[in-house]
Amino acid sequence: MSLHLHWFLPTGGDGRTLVDRHAYAAAEQGRPAPVSGIRPPDIEYLAQIAKAAEGLGFEGVLTPTGTWCEDAWLTTIALSQQTRRLKFLVAFRPGVISPVLAAQMAATYQRVTRGRLLLNVVTGGDSTEQRRFGDHAGHDSRYARTAEFLSVVRGVWSGVPFDFDGEHYQVEGGLTAQPPDPLPEVFFGGSSEAAGPVAARHADVYLTWGEPPAQVARKIDWIRGLAEREGRTVRFGIRLHTISRDTAKEAWAGAGRLLDDLGHDTVAAAQQALGRSESVGQQRMLALHGGSRDKLEISPNLWAGVGLVRGGAGTALVGAHTDVADRIEEYHRLGIDHFIFSGYPHLEEAYWFGEGVIPELAARGLLPDSGGPAAAAAPILLARGR
Repeated sequence: MSLHLHWFLPTGGDGRTLVDRHAYAAAEQGRPAPVSGIRPPDIEYLAQIAKAAEGLGFEGVLTPTGTWCEDAWLTTIALSQQTRRLKFLVAFRPGVISPVLAAQMAATYQRVTRGRLLLNVVTGGDSTEQRRFGDHAGHDSRYARTAEFLSVVRGVWSGVPFDFDGEHYQVEGGLTAQPPDPLPEVFFGGSSEAAGPVAARHADVYLTWGEPPAQVARKIDWIRGLAEREGRTVRFGIRLHTISRDTAKEAWAGAGRLLDDLGHDTVAAAQQALGRSESVGQQRMLALHGGSRDKLEISPNLWAGVGLVRGGAGTALVGAHTDVADRIEEYHRLGIDHFIFSGYPHLEEAYWFGEGVIPELAARGLLPDSGGPAAAAAPILLARGR
């Protein structure tokens, strides 16, 4: 199966540093945030990234959700009017929106964009963050609610009145008058025991953060086995950062520059905050580096430095374009088809990846032959990066 390549929209801000999110948080709390190189997530800048991603051959872009982000639905529907083919992987939390309303929004979105919506269901692993949105459910209860939510969404998409009587949702005659066409694919991630059955029953694509290949392989086997018992097939995706350059030396120098920007106090504060997360996936990310700057290359070309200060995806593929392509091919052999990348800054790193790695993947026959990402990137085969 061909690869599906996606980029990332930094709707919480972007920059030449890993610490911009903490700068925003500090500013909100009334403390100075003397961090240079910060780019606000205004629509003009995000449009630059979206257009670059489309032109370089990425299939879609992931838009995050949370306190420090612009609303994903509103931002991407605006950007859809400035792009032609690019799909939008819209992240949202089931616990803070009605499933029938979400189904209706998705249907409208598909008609407005002519079928360019993908859904990223984020159950939520941080109770503090959830409470900001009025959600006081516990960790496992949130996953049980997500399962009901997705049952309602798919039932409502049938186009006929749908009834549901669950612990978290009771719906009578729910429907979308015009179901979305095509139905949006549902992306879902979670590493806890409570998350696995939800993925097996409801996800089209199960997402994992960038752990070493052996750990990813075990996770794939786990979800695949659960899905088989449900009589379903689930595809797999991975979320990674990337620092790709014409030479490995240049790439690792880029990683070193990002690391040099992180003070010890900044790392300690971030690790303390991230350590309170209920997310099993987040705890797995933290275990990859243990809060230490030593031995951050935890697997060939897999660097855990991002996770010193950032929650969520905490690893990056670092190396020459051929090195990064090798690692992508390695994950692909395990069963990963969807790759969601990002980098700092997102505009520049999109070009490094698009002009360097995408032609390499195309040359290996890993991208669609025509009309897809490879076709868009093919003319750059002669350039070989910058």
